[in-house]
Amino acid sequence: MDLAKVERVYTSYARIYDRIFGKVFHEGRQSVIRNLNVQPDEKILEVGIGTGLALPMYPRHCQIVGIDFSEGMLDKAKQRAAEHRMGHVQLHRMDAGAMEFKDDSFDTVVAAYVVTAVPDYRKVVSEMIRVCRPGGRIIMLNHFSNDNKIIAAMEKVISPFTKHLGWRTDLALQAVLEGTSLHVARKQNVNPFRLWALVECVNGKYVNGKTHINGVKNGNGAAAYAHINGTHLSEHASGQALG
Repeated sequence: MDLAKVERVYTSYARIYDRIFGKVFHEGRQSVIRNLNVQPDEKILEVGIGTGLALPMYPRHCQIVGIDFSEGMLDKAKQRAAEHRMGHVQLHRMDAGAMEFKDDSFDTVVAAYVVTAVPDYRKVVSEMIRVCRPGGRIIMLNHFSNDNKIIAAMEKVISPFTKHLGWRTDLALQAVLEGTSLHVARKQNVNPFRLWALVECVNGKYVNGKTHINGVKNGNGAAAYAHINGTHLSEHASGQALG
């Protein structure tokens, strides 16, 4: 599944995506944004913005940047942003595996239904970690392979077929997180049949050889998340340009 094929598949979905997938995935998107506790002027990156279905759900006191590689999907998102007069939203065509933003540009990075729909999820996750500030939040909403061995085996069998539709079914959350600086703070099953997972992580990436969370050396992701999800946001990202 190369990038050009992904672009073709999702551009072909652009006209029908909202009608077919919008309602199915609506609960998951709501769950993500409802629990963000977005702070004034918080900088949020949504990777794989698609048709922009989530845009009206965000509060207007934050700054939203959305990227997508599909021109057709992005055109729909731009129409939605214009219709809702969203001056706080910027939209760009961009490869999620090679983003054009500076390091530590965002407080929060959201990726809904993305990591199983890209050619190289490792590059995408690595880029999300890079552009998110130390101690920031990275939220993934996705189907991951089931813990049940029988169901997981079935998912592995059908994955070669679903790849032609634009996504895979055999990717495990453990594989996505392995070797990264992400600390899982919350995991919740969402959407019909609870087959999708909302995973909120703290970005505990290394800066100058030390793990920094909110500017303090701290290896406890859950404790840092509690701080992030309160009333204070680190000033580290507030002065960053978006690139």
